[in-house]
This record gives sequence, C-alpha cells and structure tokens, in this order.
Amino acid sequence: MPITCTDIPKFICALLLPPIGVWMEKGCGADLIINIVLTILGFIPGVIHACFIICWY
Repeated sequence: MPITCTDIPKFICALLLPPIGVWMEKGCGADLIINIVLTILGFIPGVIHACFIICWY
C-alpha cells in the first residue's frame, strides 16, 4: 500500500502512543482493543502492531 501524507501524523502518534495511531486509522474496534492490550503488555509490540495497521489499511 502506498503511504500518503495523512499517514505521517499517524506514524508519529503510533511512535508516541500506539493506540492513538490505531484509533486515527481504524476508529474504535477490535484492532484498537488488541493494540491497547499489546501496549500494556509491552510498548514495542504495541508500536509494531500500530505501524502494521497503518501500513496495511
């Protein structure tokens, strides 16, 4: 998927607080819950999941 200019703020949010980046991309849903759990378990898995969600959709 091509990365657009609107993805840049999402990536910045994903690096600072991963659930915000996922929320900006997908809204409230299962992906947000998964990312919150991953961020609580460990910050790095949350960042990886957020970047994956932003790149995939």
